[in-house]
Amino acid sequence: MKRKTHILIVSQYFYPETFRINDMAAEWVKRGYKVTVLTGIPNYPAGKFFEGYGYTKNRFEKWNGVNIIRIPLVPRGKGPAGMVANYLSFVVSGFLWSLFTDVNADIVFTFEVSPMTQALAGVWYAKRHHAKHYLYVQDLWPENVETVAGIHHPAVIGAIHRMADYIYKNSDEIFAASPSFARAVCRRKVDRRKVHYWPQYAEDFYKPYRLEGRQPFKLIFTGNIGYAQGLELLPKAAERMKGENVQFVVVGDGRYRAAFEKDIARRGVRGKFVLYPRQDARQIPKLLAACDAAFLSFMDTRLFEMTIPAKLQSYMACGMPVLAAASGETKRIIERAGCGICTPPGDARGLVLGIRKMMEADRDTMGRKSREYYEKHFERKILLDWFEQYLEGI
Repeated sequence: MKRKTHILIVSQYFYPETFRINDMAAEWVKRGYKVTVLTGIPNYPAGKFFEGYGYTKNRFEKWNGVNIIRIPLVPRGKGPAGMVANYLSFVVSGFLWSLFTDVNADIVFTFEVSPMTQALAGVWYAKRHHAKHYLYVQDLWPENVETVAGIHHPAVIGAIHRMADYIYKNSDEIFAASPSFARAVCRRKVDRRKVHYWPQYAEDFYKPYRLEGRQPFKLIFTGNIGYAQGLELLPKAAERMKGENVQFVVVGDGRYRAAFEKDIARRGVRGKFVLYPRQDARQIPKLLAACDAAFLSFMDTRLFEMTIPAKLQSYMACGMPVLAAASGETKRIIERAGCGICTPPGDARGLVLGIRKMMEADRDTMGRKSREYYEKHFERKILLDWFEQYLEGI
């Protein structure tokens, strides 16, 4: 009897943190693979360990057939010092773990959202244990560090460039979440034959629901409330629309949430907002269905022109019309699908005009086109079937 291929997933974030890698790992178990996950103690996005987890609690778990190994790290906290400590502590723990573990995997799959430093643990394990290393690039470094963290010191950025080159060189296959990301990786003198565009999908529970009788017009944002999302646009837009029948629904948590709520209060638009804490992902489709259009935005930077955010696939899977304060890859998909309206990032006046336009639009047709484009380009089974060819060495 053929031995199951053993996949070691390296991801600093994993269940009960809500990232798409949870679904990927559980699906690979269903498809007959043995799956082990090397991850940290859950603390994202609040910055403190989840209840029931710690240095001596629940370090080894089994979830949906997945073996989970949680290595020690420093919780990210609220400030930049805590985040740096969080990133570095995972690397140190991952290096030590790779030296002494008896886990014997065939393939290492690094789920590379920020920080890219986590991929070092995957590379080191693969080299030491003679396994293949597959890298899934969802954040570009050092671009992300410069754009989001505002770090530009040549010594720091130079070190990150060298780290990125080392990781790319020591990856057997590289998968990028957008065509622009794939091109950016290739520009680093990486063999183009091992770089592949592999978009994200949405879990099967993201699907259309229909609720009738909505008043007022509701625009919903779901997900991480961070500085990179550019959500300062919403209070500015709400201030300009005080006399209009519009409500903003915001679901999630993150480093910017406290400042976001202060800005809402300062502008006197608290009545325009409905704020929910972070929700179980399975509740999101019903929250979307209770609203008229879904919103996403970014800071106005070159990096985010190259990014396809995971929430876009989630919105489209639910058949939602999409209003995006974004350009680049996101705008390309929305316009090609005919599923929404795009306004310039960082432009509050433009967003107000976009909201008014969306209020008058044929949103039923937009929603239908949204789901159709998702099924053609981002459907979960199709993308996982395609990737399985690499797991099988085809």
